[in-house]
Amino acid sequence: MIAGGTAMDTSLFEDQRVEKRNEEQGQNQYSPYCDFIYYSSSRDPELRLAMKVIKPARPGYILAMTHGWHMSVEPFEYMEKPREDQPFLIIQVDMRGRAFSTGQPDCNGYELWDVIDAVQYARRMYAEYILDPEIVYFEAGSGGGGNAYAIAGKFPDFFTAVNALYGISDYALWYEKDTVGEFRDEMDIWIGCSPEENPMAYAARSGITTVENLMVPLYIAHGETDIRVPSEHAVRYLEKAQELGKDSLIEYYELKGVGTRSHLGNITPNQRTEMERRARANLMEHTMPPVLPRKGKLMVAGYLVTKEFSVVLDSVDKTAEVEYDLETEKFQLKCPVPSGYTLERFRNMSKKV
Repeated sequence: MIAGGTAMDTSLFEDQRVEKRNEEQGQNQYSPYCDFIYYSSSRDPELRLAMKVIKPARPGYILAMTHGWHMSVEPFEYMEKPREDQPFLIIQVDMRGRAFSTGQPDCNGYELWDVIDAVQYARRMYAEYILDPEIVYFEAGSGGGGNAYAIAGKFPDFFTAVNALYGISDYALWYEKDTVGEFRDEMDIWIGCSPEENPMAYAARSGITTVENLMVPLYIAHGETDIRVPSEHAVRYLEKAQELGKDSLIEYYELKGVGTRSHLGNITPNQRTEMERRARANLMEHTMPPVLPRKGKLMVAGYLVTKEFSVVLDSVDKTAEVEYDLETEKFQLKCPVPSGYTLERFRNMSKKV
């Protein structure tokens, strides 16, 4: 974890396959400063999802995190003392179908909604550790960096700031460039097709599709010579943001000469320190939750959830555009393919998302 401590720990973002585990037969585990918790999905109540909760010494803001593509959260650890210089209530989400959570991975489908459910659980059950429940940050790298790009677009006014570290912004591009085939095998299963067979399914999962939804400060760090997730993902996302006038929200730090088959291969101590400093600053310097404009247009990538309304298409494989006016209560959805959808308007907005 980068932003929440003085020493960088990127183990959660490395990409090694983790076997399915049964952590103490699915029982919650507690210690003074670390818990391992199971919770339910609001989208799929039959699922049993897991998260690791790391508590601060004093109340702080919520920092949600996900892990690498083939990874999972680390098992429960009994913590008698708090982490040094750790100001956040950290929620490390074990994504559906991974080591500790049931269900099937769906590559930025409803698995991102599971992160929101984890935050909602923490708001209820860890209130004494939270300084302001409305201020929530997100940070992740590698496969989790792909989650960061996408979650910022699917839940545009939920997070206060987002850190996307060496992540995937375009899954069709990643599929195409995966000459080894180490990620295609999961995409074929988790998405259910190749990008040639269904390009929209890949677009619906890619953060580059929802750049125009970006409302919060986004810090991107990427190694220039990263092999497994090429820096092209960051560059293309930034170029799209420039086209749409969203680049003022983005800080991009390209690590020159960094990246082998390890995302941070060849990184220097100075580069590591600077990457960590910028990541932490992007969170600590932003404490104003975003406010959705009263009217506008937003992309729907499978679904879109704001504090004012949500649009859920009949498939996470579809994309659409919604034009809305909260004053007149008018909503118009445009989808390039036939699609059913559910529109919900929230009256008690701050409690709904």
